[in-house]
Amino acid sequence: MAGTFSLKKFSDIDLNDPFFDSLKEDYPIGGRVKPFEIWFPEKAREGRTALVFEDEDGVGAFICIKHEAESISLQDRTLQKEDRCKVTTIKIAERYRRQRIGEGAIGLLLWKWQKMGWDEIYVTVFDKHELLISQLKRFGFVRVGYNLNGEGVYLRSRSNVDYSDPYKSFPFVNPYFQNAGYLLVNGYYHDTLFPYSELKNTLQTSVALNVRNGLTKIYVGSQYTVPPYKIGEPILIYRIHTGNGQKRYKSCLTSYCIVTKVIAAKQSGAFLMSFDDLLTQIGNKSVYDRNELRTRYDNNKNMFVIEMLYYGFFGEGNNVNMDWLDSNGYWSAAHGSQYPALIRLTPGEFKEILREGNVDVDSVIID
Repeated sequence: MAGTFSLKKFSDIDLNDPFFDSLKEDYPIGGRVKPFEIWFPEKAREGRTALVFEDEDGVGAFICIKHEAESISLQDRTLQKEDRCKVTTIKIAERYRRQRIGEGAIGLLLWKWQKMGWDEIYVTVFDKHELLISQLKRFGFVRVGYNLNGEGVYLRSRSNVDYSDPYKSFPFVNPYFQNAGYLLVNGYYHDTLFPYSELKNTLQTSVALNVRNGLTKIYVGSQYTVPPYKIGEPILIYRIHTGNGQKRYKSCLTSYCIVTKVIAAKQSGAFLMSFDDLLTQIGNKSVYDRNELRTRYDNNKNMFVIEMLYYGFFGEGNNVNMDWLDSNGYWSAAHGSQYPALIRLTPGEFKEILREGNVDVDSVIID
């Protein structure tokens, strides 16, 4: 199924798409809260927009976010009034069940929350939506109670980020990391693994970023030594330019990830795991198909797999090229002429590179 996320006005969305049937059932006419069939047209008249994923079968995902400055009434208490990001609607179509579009959708809303700057984000979900709830919990949402409509209220706070797991802390980098590094990826594979774009007005007018394949990424490499990355460390993604033009100016950093797993499948010609075990570890996160992976497994002397979570991107016009890195002491010459993939960057160096990429470091690394 082809498709991508885009920002759409409610007035341009077909409320009769079967995708919305379950929302009409969850919020019916005569219920305790405003019916979905009344709420949706009202928001359309107000000019409300939503992040929508569409394919040839219609709507595949729908996310609506708004600023709220109200108290939250729970069954046993009330959360005090303050500025919050409220996810008014989040739904993934059944045909995408167990696929990674849900991970991408949650990533988009958390990036939006990060840019909004408010301390809390919350969403309300009925207990029957078990898959969505499991995804929310994976990304650090905690149920704080039930509202008066019987929905679980799941909340995250940037003043209480759980750094024990890169998924729970996404999109905030653990401020206590000791080193960062570079991951070098050829242009063709980079553009499949790490699509990036300029998001104007913080996701309000343009969403060209393709996250339908989720935020968990797998890189398969054949370097001669074990990659130096540690779980939980940030790595900067370096796109190796293979076309015309000087590599010094065309090769550049485009994005940054957090390492979640490092797997040694083969080293110095010795197999360290079976091919079936390797496929189980990789799952559906690789840009390579089974045959390509088999060829690499059989023929490469070394095979290492890096699993990472796609935390952020510099965006069009902000990518940091090799010339700047070299001129400012962040490339191999200043690090003992080490191969760039083996360079260990200090937290200070990592932050300076993010700033050069026009990233608001204070909104990414918070204490």
